[in-house]
Amino acid sequence: MSTSRVRLLAVTVVAVLTALALTVTATGGTKRSSGGNIVGAGSSFAAPLFTAWYQYYNPKAGVNVSYNSVGSGAGIASITARTVDFGASDAPLTPDQFTNCKGCVQFPVLLGATAVLYNLPGIAQQIKLTGPVIANIYLGKITQWDDAAIKALNSGVNLPSLKITPAYRSDGSGTSYNFTDYLSKVSSEFAGKVGKSTQPPFPVGVGARGSSGVSGVVKSTPGAIGYADVAYAITNKLRFAKIKNKTGVFATPGIRGAAAAASTVKTIPPDNAISIVDPPATKNTKLAYPIATFTWAIVPIEAKNAKEVKQFFLFAISKTGQALGTKLLYTPMPKNIQVASAKTIAKIHQAT
Repeated sequence: MSTSRVRLLAVTVVAVLTALALTVTATGGTKRSSGGNIVGAGSSFAAPLFTAWYQYYNPKAGVNVSYNSVGSGAGIASITARTVDFGASDAPLTPDQFTNCKGCVQFPVLLGATAVLYNLPGIAQQIKLTGPVIANIYLGKITQWDDAAIKALNSGVNLPSLKITPAYRSDGSGTSYNFTDYLSKVSSEFAGKVGKSTQPPFPVGVGARGSSGVSGVVKSTPGAIGYADVAYAITNKLRFAKIKNKTGVFATPGIRGAAAAASTVKTIPPDNAISIVDPPATKNTKLAYPIATFTWAIVPIEAKNAKEVKQFFLFAISKTGQALGTKLLYTPMPKNIQVASAKTIAKIHQAT
C-alpha cells in the first residue's frame, strides 16, 4: 500500500473513531438514547454475537434491540417487506435483491468462519480435509470415511468404514452461500453441478433448518458431516476439521484464521460485497482459514428510526462491540472494513 493511501486510511480511521465517540463512552458504555425498539432478523451464523450485542447494549442505551435467527434468506425477505428494521445475511445481496429492497444499503458488521463439523465416534485426532475432498463428499462421490482420499490426508488415523451423511441447510442461508462459494472456487465440477447459492441443490445428504438444525443432525448421526459457524460447534461440543489452505497449511476456523483471510482485502467495492474464501498464498496467509465470511447488515437508507439504528450499528462495529465476539470465536473486523461500514452507516437518514 502506498504511503499516501496509508495516511488517508489513518485520517479516515480517526474520523470514524471520533464519530464512534459520540455513541460509545471511554469506558465502553453507550450514551442513553431517547428509547425505542429495533427489530432485526436473518443470519443464524451471526445469532450468537447479535445476542451478545443486544444483551450488552440495551440496558446502556435505553433501547430494546431484538434479533430473530431465521436464516439469511428470511432476513433479506423481512427487510425487503419492511417487517423489521434491519436484516442480516452472510451472503451479499444480489443485484436483483438490491432492486427488490428498494433503497437498502449493506455493510459488514462481523467476521467469522464456517466450520466443517463431523461426528466420528472413537477418533481422538482432529481430522484433516481439503476443499476438493469436501466437494466430492457433497457431490456423493466420496461416501465412506475410510475412502482412500480421506485416508491419504490423515496418516496414522484409524478411520472407520462408516457411511458419511452430509448435512446441509434446508432454508435460505448465507452460511450455505459461504460454504458453496468456497467449494465452487476449489472444484470446477462442484461449480458446474451445484454452484454457489443460499439454497444450493445438493444432490445428497440431509437438510435441516438453521445452523442449530445442521449441528443437531451432526451431533445425533454417527458419520455425519456438516457446516456451521464455529460457535455452534463449540456450543454443541462438536469436532471440526482442519482445512488445507493455499499455502498448504491445514488451518482451523479460529480468530487468527479468519483474520488472516480478511487481511487480503485491499479494495472494497461501493456495495461492500466482499468474498474472502480460499485466499491467495502470501507470507501473511499461512494460517488463513479458507471458509471465512463477513455478515452484512441490510438497512433502508431512509429508516423510520434512523438515529437508533445508526447508534446500534456504530456500537456493533466499534472496538467494544467487536471485542464481544472474540469469546464466541468471531474475529474483530480489520480497520479498513470498519471504516467502509461506518461510511455506509452515515448515509442512513430519517424517513419522512
